Amino acid sequence: MSARDRILGRLRAAAPHGPGSNDLERRIDAHFDTRRADASPNVLAQRMQVALEAVRAQAWCARADEWPALLARRLADAGVRRVLVDAATSEGRALRAALPANVEPVAFDGPLEDWKAELFGTVDAGFTVARSGIAATGTLVLAPDATSPRTVSLVPPLHVALVYAHTLHADLHQALHAERWQDGMPTNLVLATGPSRTSDIQQTLAFGAHGPRWTWVVIVTGEPA
Repeated sequence: MSARDRILGRLRAAAPHGPGSNDLERRIDAHFDTRRADASPNVLAQRMQVALEAVRAQAWCARADEWPALLARRLADAGVRRVLVDAATSEGRALRAALPANVEPVAFDGPLEDWKAELFGTVDAGFTVARSGIAATGTLVLAPDATSPRTVSLVPPLHVALVYAHTLHADLHQALHAERWQDGMPTNLVLATGPSRTSDIQQTLAFGAHGPRWTWVVIVTGEPA
């Protein structure tokens, strides 16, 4: 048993449930249930798109059979020359097959120290597949792994994410319960909402200081683009 497990075990044994905790949880659930209208994946996709555009991201909906060609064309039109794409996923293979000759797919298949200068200096975009999304805020739920680490969505100036409409949640509360985060989470679960933003003491907003300057999101639905 790790030190973390021992500490959490002592905390849970000391106070497994505070007074009225179950009642409080029921009240919280009821609050969100009354505010949340039932929505189909396509309705959630529309809300997700509106929320993303509100935070200066570009988002569009596309069917499963059309998004690779649509995205490849947009990348080429935007002047992207090198894009990080994980070939281990079906989505990565589909995008690689659709890319024109002047857009080079690059795999994150080596230690960061071996190609840090190349990554920071020559890669224009990073492509990831989101685990899910939160429609109310336009938030992507990312679960980085060895072949598609957090660096893919963090370092390139353009982060391109794919999210499926059937994985969208109305709000964070629903995402937490539907995915059962309380039963165990990945070691690195990232919530990303739009491009990187920061401001100085004069409240001057700047993009791209701590992450991608631009964010594109493709929402895969059963409806045409």
